[in-house]
Amino acid sequence: KHIEAQTISCPAAPRGVIEGSRADISFAAGMLIDKFVYHQPLYRQHQKLDHNGIRVSRPWLTQIAKAGIALLEPIYDSQFDSIRASRVIAMDETAIKAGHDKGKMKAAYFWPVYGDRDEVCFPFFTSRSHECVVNALGVTPATGAVLLSDGYAAYASYAKKTGLTHAQCWAHTRREFFEAQAADPDGAAKALEQIGQIYAIEQHIRDHKLSGQAKREHRLDHSKPVLDVFFDWIDRQFQRHGLLPGNPFTRALTYARERRAGLEVFLTDPDVPVDTNHLERALRVIPMGRKNWLFCWTELGARHVGIIQSLIATCRLHGVDPYTYLVDVLQRVSQHPASRVAELTPRLWTQHFGDDPLRSDLYKIGA
Repeated sequence: KHIEAQTISCPAAPRGVIEGSRADISFAAGMLIDKFVYHQPLYRQHQKLDHNGIRVSRPWLTQIAKAGIALLEPIYDSQFDSIRASRVIAMDETAIKAGHDKGKMKAAYFWPVYGDRDEVCFPFFTSRSHECVVNALGVTPATGAVLLSDGYAAYASYAKKTGLTHAQCWAHTRREFFEAQAADPDGAAKALEQIGQIYAIEQHIRDHKLSGQAKREHRLDHSKPVLDVFFDWIDRQFQRHGLLPGNPFTRALTYARERRAGLEVFLTDPDVPVDTNHLERALRVIPMGRKNWLFCWTELGARHVGIIQSLIATCRLHGVDPYTYLVDVLQRVSQHPASRVAELTPRLWTQHFGDDPLRSDLYKIGA
């Protein structure tokens, strides 16, 4: 109201970041954080809003979530390109129920991929077929590339097809013997003891911050003799009488012996981790969320889960607050040059925008 002219001014509401919605960016980002960091399904968020006197429809919340994640897709694609360009890539797969057929939810998979720049992506595929690895990573890996994985045959098949080096995970090998303890307590204990020596050497490397050639030499001097003794011990176990093929301990021995070449890759390449535990930690967000929201009603919804969790998980890896990040990039991405979209990935966002991130209008009012 203007006192002099005694007229009423009613300016238009500010245009929302999400097309067709007047929801403040802080609301959109907060909703995504509540769902994908704190694993609150949208129906619970809807109940919480209602209890606080905020009347909105559940479909509206879903529309905002979908639209917000769609804005982030180019950033996800750029981050995935960065991972594919890595020399050392870790990969795994984890189940998810997504889409439905005749009233039943369908089994599908995220195939998390971790690059050597501490970035992780969760591409979604409807199956666990070997072709999923090709579709995720492409057929032209980086020069001298190494793929680190568990013993699933899809990864060995990809390595053979592309010519890259296939490294195997010692944590998965250890798990085989751990699960065989009931079948052969003494044999499993001996295997776990020897594998434990490998991890003790890796801890020494971390404690002394060894890298490059020094790390390689330390592994060759200390880890290689342990591995030689371990695989010699495995060969001798197969000479024992009464070792049945179906015995869990026998399967553990076979698992390790058949993968010896891959399990020894880390000895001569200091950039290769001894296991995929760094990837396992990053992908925990999927099973944690799955316990709360249980499934994705559509395959597109599952793909959106992979996009947003890729960025949030990578924020954690780089010490970036995911809420601050989302508030900024959701406003910035539409105006940012497409040729420089990589600057909006969590790894590079800190360098370019972390010191002065865009805030919501409500934040500015509160300040």
